[in-house]
Amino acid sequence: MTENTLHIPVASRLAHTGEYYFSRKLRELAALNAAGANIINLGIGSPDLPPHPSVLAALATSAAQPTAHGYQGYQGTPALRQAMADFYQRHYGVALEAATEVLPLLGSKEGLMHLAMTFLEAGDAVLIPNPGYPTYRAVAEICGAEIREYNLTEAAGWLPDLDALAATDLSRVKLMLVNYPHMPTGTAADLPFLTRLVAFARQHRILLVHDNPYGFILNETPPLSLLAVPGALEVAVELNSLSKSHNMAGWRVGLLAGRADVLADVLRFKSNMDSGMFLPVQQAAVAALALGDDWFQDLNATYRARRELVVELLQAVGCAPAPGQVGLFIWAAVPAGVADGYALSDAVLAGARVFLTPGGIFGSNGGGYIRVSLCQPESVLRDALARVREWQNTLHGRHAEAQPKHLARS
Repeated sequence: MTENTLHIPVASRLAHTGEYYFSRKLRELAALNAAGANIINLGIGSPDLPPHPSVLAALATSAAQPTAHGYQGYQGTPALRQAMADFYQRHYGVALEAATEVLPLLGSKEGLMHLAMTFLEAGDAVLIPNPGYPTYRAVAEICGAEIREYNLTEAAGWLPDLDALAATDLSRVKLMLVNYPHMPTGTAADLPFLTRLVAFARQHRILLVHDNPYGFILNETPPLSLLAVPGALEVAVELNSLSKSHNMAGWRVGLLAGRADVLADVLRFKSNMDSGMFLPVQQAAVAALALGDDWFQDLNATYRARRELVVELLQAVGCAPAPGQVGLFIWAAVPAGVADGYALSDAVLAGARVFLTPGGIFGSNGGGYIRVSLCQPESVLRDALARVREWQNTLHGRHAEAQPKHLARS
């Protein structure tokens, strides 16, 4: 650039917000692949399976209609809102008024930004989990709000200590972001804990924002909605998504459910940001939301088989993942002698050409952990496992050969 090159300073709201980790990492992996590395990516939770055939048929039928291609309403079609309300009644036992208590979104990630921009500004504080989804921090930073992390630890079952939080000054806290089943740890919260959470929010006049996209994946108990807790509608809204539960990540279909006046406030911001969801996508989402339990049973049978292979892979690098995790990932502590998840991720990438997500991207409490996605076919996971085992054998082969055979086998 020359001295006359125009330079536009970045807005101060981005001062503490970097590019999303996976945006940068995908470029790095693409460069390695372009150089012939053939990396297996087990990092991102983007379902590789297709939606149900009825969903694809609904999309195609709608898209063939000449009137389906114009702008749509900012609140989604009545049919989509009703399908979302029916889904909540059928699966969670939560009764919602489709016209006012359900707001379709272009993905729940969009909803996080809408909520932050609607309610947060400089001087406000927001409670976010550590570890937690990095977007929680990003949307708060962009809005200029003060971030207050609440610690989640393995020793505490990855649940917040609400009594410890209550002992702090919460007078400026407007929102508390919560996420169960939790990403990245796979922890599922039970109804007694969610009930305590609602009581905490009522006592401290905090709006709970519950991000709930993982409840149907590898969950051995019926999925829960925070809104099923008596009184929750007074202090909570819930984000949900078809990305994981219905293999529609790229379709960008989510929802915000909760109190009518809160959703109306969010709509004031949202209606200035988009021009509605493509009608064929809405009609396909209606078909997806009507699927029966056999859809989830088949989906989870696939993920269970994949989970076994991922657990073997983690065990091959010395990790021991905890049982009972819910969602599309397996979370595990790095073995003793390894500095942190970044070190293990870098070593596996360099030695086996397999990418695993370092837990530190989710916060300091994730530093000693690694996360592996289940969103690859069994054939790819078997290849990844073989690569890791070959790498481990290469690392330890000379040492084993130098020992007596009975020691080398132990």
